[in-house]
Amino acid sequence: MSHASFVHLRVHTAYSLSEGAIHVKDLVKQCVGHKMPAVAMTDTDNMFAALEFSSYATDAGIQPIIGVTLHVQNPYKDLQARGKKAAKPDQLVLLAQSDAGYRNLMKIVSKAHLESDVQIGVQYPFSDFEGLTDDVICLTGGVSGPVGALLLEGKADEAEKCLLDLHKLFGDRLYVEIQRHGMPAEEQTEEDFLDLAYTHNLPIVATNQPFFVGPDMYEPHDALLCMAESTYVAVQDRRRLNPDYRFKTAEEMINLFKDIPEAIENTINISKRCSYKVDKIAPLLPNFTRGMDVSEADMLREESEKGLRERLDIKAQDEDLTPGKEQEWEKEYWDRLDYELGIINQMGFPGYFLIVADFIQWAKDHDIPVGPGRGSGAGSVVAWVLKITDLDPLRFSLLFERFLNPERVSMPDFDVDFCQDKRERVI
Repeated sequence: MSHASFVHLRVHTAYSLSEGAIHVKDLVKQCVGHKMPAVAMTDTDNMFAALEFSSYATDAGIQPIIGVTLHVQNPYKDLQARGKKAAKPDQLVLLAQSDAGYRNLMKIVSKAHLESDVQIGVQYPFSDFEGLTDDVICLTGGVSGPVGALLLEGKADEAEKCLLDLHKLFGDRLYVEIQRHGMPAEEQTEEDFLDLAYTHNLPIVATNQPFFVGPDMYEPHDALLCMAESTYVAVQDRRRLNPDYRFKTAEEMINLFKDIPEAIENTINISKRCSYKVDKIAPLLPNFTRGMDVSEADMLREESEKGLRERLDIKAQDEDLTPGKEQEWEKEYWDRLDYELGIINQMGFPGYFLIVADFIQWAKDHDIPVGPGRGSGAGSVVAWVLKITDLDPLRFSLLFERFLNPERVSMPDFDVDFCQDKRERVI
């Protein structure tokens, strides 16, 4: 089956928080409907949707391209500020070519969030790209990028230096990005972008920047931007887009850039360079007993039996019963404990129970209120004796199988309620 000759390389999904309005499923449906062979997800400063996007796209026969629109510090704008209020950060678009590229993107985005001033937001320095650009494709960001920002300020020499800095970092994986959303700034800088690209023999690429699917979503999306900035639609001096920031068809984009067809062709070339998707993996849990002379299963049994003994002694005292494993009333509890431990070990989750019990006990030791148990986890005797919950499952005839069941293998999930004023200490 023939495919479209254009690929979107700068799409914002709903994971561009308070900014994008395209659900991942809808993005994939648009690509299928328009016969686009690939698409790039480039949410602002995050890759939250990477796994979800990869799954939906590959299931539909679309090549997912994992990327990010990253706010960066423009070193040339910073030099001009000289003690004044820090300049607004510009944007670069980064795309992962391979697993190595994706891992570099994860390092870049993590570093950006961990080391940026939380009061200002993400601002990633150019210098921090060193050593993290292998298998990462960079688009210059159009007028919202560092080169475009300098061109808009009339600083042609600085813009050229900035572009050459990016070329040193990304080599032949750097593309000069051209956009045509009908914005004056784009028309003002396009000729300069083309001159720089041709002067330095750099490839150009055409992008559209969809924040919503169709023109009927323009006004709702405009309202979303107002909510994000705590302002009103009627306010003039605020962030505004236009209906061209929609998911355009390949035909629209090809016609829009018919004077520079190479910019369209390079969208396909870039998609061919990217061959990575995020695969689902089993949950990765730390080994709770690493370095100890005991297995997780043995430790879980030891702690569970000790905890059950404590619980039953209290029950015997409260209800004037005779304690002891030989007593008939205790047999139901010990049988249920053996049954649950068998299922837990069979499914490979003893470490999960030990980890949850550990942080809940830490909270109790530090006077942080913890709920008595909620959801299907309250049906587990093991959880009760480890003091993860405080409800006797047998007293209330609660079923363990609603929590863990070999016939339906899934990760256990305790619903734990911590005091809202102190939960950050536990985290």
